[in-house]
Amino acid sequence: MNRKSRYIKRILIGFVVLVMNQANAQDHKFDPPWNTPPEAAVNFTVPGIDNVPDLFGDIVDPQLVVFFAGNQFMCMDDLLAAFKKKHPQYLRIFVETLPPGILAKQIEGGSITIGNMRIDHKPDVYAAGKGRMEEMANHFSRTEIYAYNKLSIMVPKGNPKGIKQIADLAKKDVKVAMPNPAWEGIGRQIVSVYNKIGGKELEKTIMETKVNDGSTYLTKIHHRESPMRILYRQADAAPVWTSEVVYQKLLQHPVEEVVIPAETNIKATYIIGEMKNAPRAQAAKDFVDFMKSDEAKAVYHKYGFETP
Repeated sequence: MNRKSRYIKRILIGFVVLVMNQANAQDHKFDPPWNTPPEAAVNFTVPGIDNVPDLFGDIVDPQLVVFFAGNQFMCMDDLLAAFKKKHPQYLRIFVETLPPGILAKQIEGGSITIGNMRIDHKPDVYAAGKGRMEEMANHFSRTEIYAYNKLSIMVPKGNPKGIKQIADLAKKDVKVAMPNPAWEGIGRQIVSVYNKIGGKELEKTIMETKVNDGSTYLTKIHHRESPMRILYRQADAAPVWTSEVVYQKLLQHPVEEVVIPAETNIKATYIIGEMKNAPRAQAAKDFVDFMKSDEAKAVYHKYGFETP
């Protein structure tokens, strides 16, 4: 190989490496955490590798521990800042926003392992949908309703598949991102809408036939996955909470909303409870009181929720 050929080869190799690096740099451009991380001496978050978006705040010696159903992760920055402003005595707060079913198992079993980390904090406060809270009623000394939500269909910007309604999710060429009903309350709510619109046949098509052929993807973590699959064009449509669409638009991510009419939609009710065995009972009371305040309601309104 002469000098000119070697030179051209080096240029081509360099170009390929550059293109690959640029492609890899884009692989995780929409990855969480979407919230603002707390300040620290070292920030070692690596998208797609070391990334724990559903654990918030101070895990060492917390003065308050809150378990929130995962669909409220977008509220945490503003909510915790507003709570600390009102109650400056609480400097160290630890919050988990995992699926409510996973949090319930954590409460029952006393611990959870994520990667190489084991967490055995007992929550002072637990917040989830009405159904889950009623199932766990014996765990609480007090409960309060604090927010409502409804469903929407999230699609990529431009809505390339022309999704107009829930029934379109049954089409063979439509890839669906679907929250897993096994541990996601929203999953069961969405299935109830399938039944309301198209009976068991629509449910079976989306939740069995399309799952088996790979055109319906059931989430492995929680509905945080659905926007990611839309953003990375791995799905054409995703039934989500309306708050999810509002939040992605606030982030200026390329998504659109397909509205589900009120007559076929559902209204989710969120309830927060003080744990009977709360290790920090006064903090639990202060936080539940705060969730009824105008400051907390303003945060939820910002992200597309309704409040009492």
